[in-house]
Amino acid sequence: MNSKVDATPAAIALVRQLAEKHGDLMFYQAGGCCEGTQPQCFEKGGFYTRSKDVMLGLIEGFEFWVDGDLYEYWKHCHFTLDVVDGFGPGGFSLETPLGKTFKINYTLLS
Repeated sequence: MNSKVDATPAAIALVRQLAEKHGDLMFYQAGGCCEGTQPQCFEKGGFYTRSKDVMLGLIEGFEFWVDGDLYEYWKHCHFTLDVVDGFGPGGFSLETPLGKTFKINYTLLS
């Protein structure tokens, strides 16, 4: 599988910290509603993907999924998972209690 996602060193450090506490993880990039397009980190199985969703690749061995409709808009991009201080628009993701928020940077593929 050709991965379309990677992560910054800061995001990798946070993923490792969350995995140490929660075990196996998964990521889901929604296409809107509630959390907007903020990537969410769950315990593996804590979110059920749908048949149209697309797995972009692995972050530290954990699946990174994206909403199928959103993928159609961004299929010509590479996703980079990053993290910033502060709270995102919601609180469903595992990093929220740590005062962190995952975010995605997009790079257009040539």
